[in-house]
Amino acid sequence: MSTTRERVADAVGGEADHLRAILERQRAAFMAEGPPAAAVRRNRIDRLLALVLDNADEFLDAMETDFGTRPKTGSLFTEVLGMISVIEHTRSHVPQWMQATKLMRAARLVGLKAEVQPSPLGVVGIIGPWNYPILTPVGSLTYALAAGNTVVFKPSEYTPAVGRWYVERFAEVVPEHPVLQIVYGGGETGAALVRAGVDKVAFTGSPRTGKKIMAACAETLTPVLIEGGGKDAMIVDSDADLELAASSCVWGGMTNAGQTCVGIERVYVAAPVYDAFVTKLVEKASKLTVGEAATNDIGPITMPGQLDVIRRHIDDALANGGRALLGGKEAVQAPYVHPTVLVDVPENVSTVREETFGPTLTVRKVADTAEAVALANDTTYGLGGAVFGKARAMDIARSLRTGMVSVNGTLSFAGVPSLPFGGVGDSGFGRIHGDDGLREFARPKAIAKRRMRSFVRSTTYERKPSDIKMIARVARLMNRR
Repeated sequence: MSTTRERVADAVGGEADHLRAILERQRAAFMAEGPPAAAVRRNRIDRLLALVLDNADEFLDAMETDFGTRPKTGSLFTEVLGMISVIEHTRSHVPQWMQATKLMRAARLVGLKAEVQPSPLGVVGIIGPWNYPILTPVGSLTYALAAGNTVVFKPSEYTPAVGRWYVERFAEVVPEHPVLQIVYGGGETGAALVRAGVDKVAFTGSPRTGKKIMAACAETLTPVLIEGGGKDAMIVDSDADLELAASSCVWGGMTNAGQTCVGIERVYVAAPVYDAFVTKLVEKASKLTVGEAATNDIGPITMPGQLDVIRRHIDDALANGGRALLGGKEAVQAPYVHPTVLVDVPENVSTVREETFGPTLTVRKVADTAEAVALANDTTYGLGGAVFGKARAMDIARSLRTGMVSVNGTLSFAGVPSLPFGGVGDSGFGRIHGDDGLREFARPKAIAKRRMRSFVRSTTYERKPSDIKMIARVARLMNRR
């Protein structure tokens, strides 16, 4: 969080009238422009990409305004490259995504031409998170706009400058219509946006808030896309490359100070390699530096209340027989949390059951990968995960109850914009990125066009008994096996 506490934007709070006015402008812009042609959409995204590349320094300034100094090699690196990757992928695939799908016709429908046309929804409301304030919502923002929608974006109240930067860049691309507008504020503003009459809501945040949003949207049958966090597990098989596994585990669990929805929080290691892996893990994690300087590996915890959660989880682990091989009770030194590795932690305590969102890891020895999979899947969450090994790695990955898995890497799926991103259970539903991500912001419109008069009068009151007999005869012939 910004150490200067600079005033970046005025929140609108829960002013429903203000949001309704914005929504009316968005609806008017959507109706005035109509769904832009695929070439127009691609050109817009192409210009957006150019502006993002030309103004990357301004983006980093906006990040510093929101957060103060953060480790440049961590989240900033991820944010910039991830944003560019998503926008470029969208630009490359917009024409393909927007094409109508021609459908095969049954012989009895020879006079009809059938296709499915992706059509925009209308006005989409997007509520973004603070931990990755552009990398996470950029998929929803860019895909929703590429699909031809207009968008109302509410960034986190902790990251208004980053949100404003993106919205201003898109305004340069489409100055003639307010297709993307921003609203500032906290939870009350998000609640008002959900009830303002948007055609879909895309939300990233806690499962608790996601459930409230779903309940509100149910009143008007408004569709939702929910990404609700995770408690991701990593499995290390007996034939894994332990050097790679330990190094990747430290990155996957502690990048961005552990404030990553797909970050590794639980580790299950096959007994034959457990001791060697833990030794390497502790050695690598102990070398991480903590502090505000941009050269440090781990920066501050953004939300003050999260420090209490992290402290409680560490205390619960130690109070129930767990041991801290690194960090522990003294790890929490506000606003920082030092790397912490916990072992011998029972599976039923908060440390293992609840999302921690800090640079902490629990490591457990397992007899085999079957036990590892059973424990990894024993959670209400199901966002991402990781598997390290050789012979059985892919089979293990397919057995995990998650929306995404990295094999011999951590967080790797997040760097592939063609892969759908999303989870199951308390981690939510719906997808961003890839073909599935674009479909979240378009509806399939079925179109059937008659190309010629039917030889048999069927769908008309002018049909005769002889027409009915002909239809029945044709049906018997066509369906005879």
